[in-house]
Amino acid sequence: MFYAVIPAGGSGTRLWPLSRAGHPKFLHPLTGTRASLLQATVDRLEPLTTPERTLVVTGAAHVAAVARQLAGLPEENILVEPSQRDSCAAIALAAAVIALRDPEAVMGSFAADHLIGDPARWADTVREAIRGAEQGLLMTVGITPTRPETGYGYLETGEPVGEGPLRPVIEFKEKPAAEVAEAYFRSGRHLWNASMFVWRVDVFLAELARQQPALHAGITAIAAAWGTPEQDDILGTVWPTLPKISVDYAVMEGAATAGRVATVPGDFGWNDVGDFHTLGEVLPADACGNVVLGVDGKPGVLLRDSKSLVVVPQSGRLVAVLGVHDLIVVDTPDAVLVCPRDRAQDVKKLVDELKERGEEGYV
Repeated sequence: MFYAVIPAGGSGTRLWPLSRAGHPKFLHPLTGTRASLLQATVDRLEPLTTPERTLVVTGAAHVAAVARQLAGLPEENILVEPSQRDSCAAIALAAAVIALRDPEAVMGSFAADHLIGDPARWADTVREAIRGAEQGLLMTVGITPTRPETGYGYLETGEPVGEGPLRPVIEFKEKPAAEVAEAYFRSGRHLWNASMFVWRVDVFLAELARQQPALHAGITAIAAAWGTPEQDDILGTVWPTLPKISVDYAVMEGAATAGRVATVPGDFGWNDVGDFHTLGEVLPADACGNVVLGVDGKPGVLLRDSKSLVVVPQSGRLVAVLGVHDLIVVDTPDAVLVCPRDRAQDVKKLVDELKERGEEGYV
């Protein structure tokens, strides 16, 4: 009786101009195959659950595209958020809807925009997390660090519980400075926080009520009307009043302090595809280290004497690159991005500036 929840929100601003608010990164085929990140997430869940027990939480602007990409999913399993209220509201809504069907169900929450190199090992790790959730723990799937990383949050863990892989989570850590990340990496006690969660819905909702009573009250009111003629009215009235907060801040940090959180370390080739440089590291490259993103096998690209490029041809024009290296080149119908790979994280600043200038059409 395992239910999977896929929060599908955000616009992936560091993947601009490919990823836009109206067509965000989880709808794009950034997997090295024809499958979008969202479709790959659903495919990965197949050994663990069924389409009937798979729910997607997404914004109104993306419902039609999600439904097209996931034709095998029941229509009622696509939950629509009227506006973005961050991850806690989205995940709590799904938990409350699942609780209506099965009050003691175990659910897992897995982002729609992650890449997993070894889906079988990932599924085995989730199964271990399910066992912990069945014992009443709020579980996370932690990622065994492969390097000191300043771009991720961390889980500080204690000694393993019993003979299994479960470890208590002592504290959630913010994204660290470089020297702190190095210490975390060497400690052997810190895991990357990939925001993959597994728990019994009744346990999670009880913890939500303890720490976030206003959010819990709102979600309870929405759930009470779910499936009735009043559903849309109640959702539209209550949803905008819900606190805008992540599930990590709202629930998991406080639950860890209370000794209610555990984790299973995972090593299955996880990547959050946060920017174009990362995309260039995880997708297949040619002999010169160039990665060209194209789903038909014949993208319009001409490369000469160039190496370590990430090229994304999306406009239908020929993209020709000569005599350069370590660059990102993204060509879309209305915007072109060229930047060094080591500045990939800064692409978000361009999006911020476009918003400040009121040029929302490019965002």
